[in-house]
Amino acid sequence: MKPEFSEKLHTLARRAPFPLYAVGGAVRDALAGLPASDDIDLCAPADAEQFSALAERCGLTVNGVYKNTGTVNLSDGAHKLEFTSFRTDTYRRGEHAPASIAFTDDIEEDAQRRDFCCNAVYCEIRTGKIVDPLGGEADIRGRVMRTTRPADEVFSEDGLRLMRLARQAAQLGFTPTIECLLGARFNAALIARISAERVYTELQLILHADEKYGREYAHYEGLKYLEGTDVLRYILPELAEGKGLPQRADFHAYDVLEHSFRTCRYADPRVRLSALLHDVGKPAVYRQTGKYHGHDAAGEAIARAVLERLKAPKKVTDTVCRLTALHMYDLDGKARESKVRAFLVRNVDVYELLALLKQADYSGCKDDLARCPTLTKWDGILAAMRAEGVPFTLRELAVRGNDLAGLVPAQKTGDVLQKLLLFCAQDGRRNERGRLLKEAARLAAEV
Repeated sequence: MKPEFSEKLHTLARRAPFPLYAVGGAVRDALAGLPASDDIDLCAPADAEQFSALAERCGLTVNGVYKNTGTVNLSDGAHKLEFTSFRTDTYRRGEHAPASIAFTDDIEEDAQRRDFCCNAVYCEIRTGKIVDPLGGEADIRGRVMRTTRPADEVFSEDGLRLMRLARQAAQLGFTPTIECLLGARFNAALIARISAERVYTELQLILHADEKYGREYAHYEGLKYLEGTDVLRYILPELAEGKGLPQRADFHAYDVLEHSFRTCRYADPRVRLSALLHDVGKPAVYRQTGKYHGHDAAGEAIARAVLERLKAPKKVTDTVCRLTALHMYDLDGKARESKVRAFLVRNVDVYELLALLKQADYSGCKDDLARCPTLTKWDGILAAMRAEGVPFTLRELAVRGNDLAGLVPAQKTGDVLQKLLLFCAQDGRRNERGRLLKEAARLAAEV
C-alpha cells in the first residue's frame, strides 16, 4: 500500500523541475498498512525559496520559509506539510538542533541524516515510485527499528532521539534491534541536553502512545523502553528509584516502579500522568523510614518538583499533585460514611479523575481489572447523596453569602458557607434556608 496525496500536491510534483518526495511517517505508515497521517514531510534536491514560490503558484498556502535550514511550512488545505531540502547535518553532541547544515543533491546522504531506516523511505509523488536507500522498506515489513548509521553515532548526535525511539517503537509495535537499544543506553545521559519542554512533550506522547494507532498498552511498552535504555533514570530519577523496592506480597505482585508502570498501563488516558507519579513519594519515605506510610503527602511535593522541572502546565501540575495526595484515602474501605460524605463534597470537582486513578492503582497491584471495592462503596454513597439532594457546590446551597449578613462577620462568610456545605453533606434534607440560617448563627457564635 502506497501513500495517497492531494491533487494540489500532485500538481506541484508535476510542475516541479526536480523530483519531489514524501518521506518519513506518511510513507512508513502507508507501507505498514497503518492509518494515514494528517502531517506529511516533503523533501527534494531544491532550495526552500524555489520550492515555496512554486508551491504558492500551485495553490498551496505557505506559512513560513526558513532559508538557513532549507525548511518550508505549508498546507494543501487538508494536510499540514513540511518541506526540507536534501541536506546533511552536523551536531554538537546531544543537542537537538544541528550546529551546521550542508545542502546536497544526494538522496542517500539525506537519508543517512535521519534517525531510523523505517523513517528514511521515500515516495516520489509524481510517479509513486518507492526509493529506499537504506533498506527501510524491509524493516517496515519486519516491524523492526534500526538506526540509519551506527547506533552510537545516531544517538550521540541528538538526545531527543532517545525518547523518539521509545515513543515510535511503542506506537508502531516495531522492535528495536539490540544495537539500537545498546546505542540508546550508552548515550542515555544526553537526554539532559534536551529542553525540559521537549522532554515533557515526548513523555506525554509516550503516555498516550496507544492512541496513535490503537495498540493496546502501547504506552506501557514505551515506558518499559525508557527504563530499558536507562533514559528514565535521567528524566524521572525520583520514579526510577522505585526499581527493586519490595512491597507487601498480599497486596502487590510488583516492586514500586513496575507497579507505577502497571497503574499507568491500566489508567484512563485522562489520568496517565497521575498514574505514573502517584507513588513517586515511596522511594523517598522508604529511604527515611523503611516503610511507605506517608508517601501520598511526600509524593505530592515530589510530583510538584518533578512537574515544575519539566515545565508542565500549572493546571496539569496542580491536578496531578492533588490526586497524588488523595489517592490513598479510604484504601481499606473502612472510613466511616460520614467521613466519606465530607470527603466527596470537598473533592467532587476531581472525583471522576480520582476514581479513575484509584481504579488503575487497584488494577496495577495484581493485574486485577475488577471494580475497586472502595469505589463500589463510594459510588453507593455518592448515589445516596445525590438522591437526597445533597449540595456539592456553594451555588447549590439554599443560602447565599448576603443571606448571612448580620449573622456572620463578613470576613468569616466564606468559611461559614463551606461549613454549611459540609453540614448538608451528612443529610441532603438539611439544605433548607431556615435550617441553614440557624446553623450559620450557631457557627458564628463559635467563631
